[in-house]
Amino acid sequence: MPEQTPHLNVSQENGILVAEIAEKKLLDEVTISKIGEQLSSLISQRQASKLVLDFSAVSQMSSSALGMLITLHKRLREQNGQLRLCCVQPAIYEVFVITRLNEIFTISQTREDALSSL
Repeated sequence: MPEQTPHLNVSQENGILVAEIAEKKLLDEVTISKIGEQLSSLISQRQASKLVLDFSAVSQMSSSALGMLITLHKRLREQNGQLRLCCVQPAIYEVFVITRLNEIFTISQTREDALSSL
């Protein structure tokens, strides 16, 4: 059953947690921190070890958002879990390439690809 929080649309597909970020701009600290907390609590509450983060709506992102993703990735790995990012806009993907974070994160073009890679 889909859940909505102010910043995320959360659902489950084939036992995999899918969180679609509902914000167009991930720029301010408060929003980023809230999204990070929501994702962390989703992982803890559901003992979810596989998470797909859908970036379809996101057109801008700050370095703080990257930090939040790195923390989330680390937390999932500590639980032997996996994180996939999908539907990342080209301008944002460029940031992942510049920061070499595309080597850390598995970034899929579509949600289906991300789900099937888990």
